[in-house]
Amino acid sequence: MTSRSKGMLKVSGVQKMKISISIIAVVLVLGALMIDQRTNLFIYAMTINELPELLPPKDEGEAVVWFDDYYTVQKIDERTFAIGEPRYYQFNFNYLILGETRAIIFDAGTGQRDIRAVVESLTDLPLTFIPSHLHYDHIGNEVVFEKTALVDLPHLRQRAVDNRLSLTRLEHLGEVEGYGLPELMISEWLVPNETIDLGNRPLLVLYTPGHTEDSISLFDQESGYLFAGDFLYPGQLYGFLPNSNMGDYLQGAQTIESVSGDSLRVFGAHRDASLGVPELNLETVIRLRKTLNGIRSGALESIGTYPVIYEIDDRVQLLSEPKWLQDWTPMYPALDTKNH
Repeated sequence: MTSRSKGMLKVSGVQKMKISISIIAVVLVLGALMIDQRTNLFIYAMTINELPELLPPKDEGEAVVWFDDYYTVQKIDERTFAIGEPRYYQFNFNYLILGETRAIIFDAGTGQRDIRAVVESLTDLPLTFIPSHLHYDHIGNEVVFEKTALVDLPHLRQRAVDNRLSLTRLEHLGEVEGYGLPELMISEWLVPNETIDLGNRPLLVLYTPGHTEDSISLFDQESGYLFAGDFLYPGQLYGFLPNSNMGDYLQGAQTIESVSGDSLRVFGAHRDASLGVPELNLETVIRLRKTLNGIRSGALESIGTYPVIYEIDDRVQLLSEPKWLQDWTPMYPALDTKNH
């Protein structure tokens, strides 16, 4: 082999190394971009830009009454009704809560149908709409209520102009089904850990973040009913969305556990394959809290890649980001009732 050939081989080796380093750099940059833009990638993957086709109606059981071929109504007691949307693929549930002087509708679905017609068939009390959080499948979108109450959090209050709050893209997520960003006219701000009175029926406002940073639950201490929104329900809990936070989720579980007793009945905003109202209990709350502590300590292993899955029990799973992307810093730790 000549000295020239040896030189060419040497240069060729250097070039290969440079090419390899360049490829690795490109892969690392693309990986970093994907991590940074994972929210937008998720929204893009979920977007259908149109209303989903309705599921065919099916028998929901003798205790359920159909309304307008879309909603179902199931009486929990004389002053509490679950209004379901079993033809919508997310199987939403909204709750009409009656007092002696006013009524609350807790969540209002996507607004594909006007839930006010169902409410008016059940009560003539003055109605206030309270969203459990600001996702598009809970706020009714184009359905405008005469009165809307919202949790009083600094990051929401400071954005409200004359009590009008324009939702952001990541708060709402409605673009996945073609919804525009709505504006809410707030008539009442709900202070966490304080009660609202419906007339001989007080409801405790609990700050239960995790699914989102603006999530609340309503707790009827007399009956033991907890209306939990998307914080807890039978099925897969989403703890990996924009504004989800694992530290917040743990705080929410601790809050619920600290104020409730063995008679707790948890009514969620979605259900699994089972029929009827999505209901859980205190044991599930405790398992959720223990699971979250196990995840944080590293004692529990997940399955899957993204999102990863943690088993709570045979009816509930928690979907989250991988361990190295999880955020365990609560947004408003002072609102944790166990600290009060």
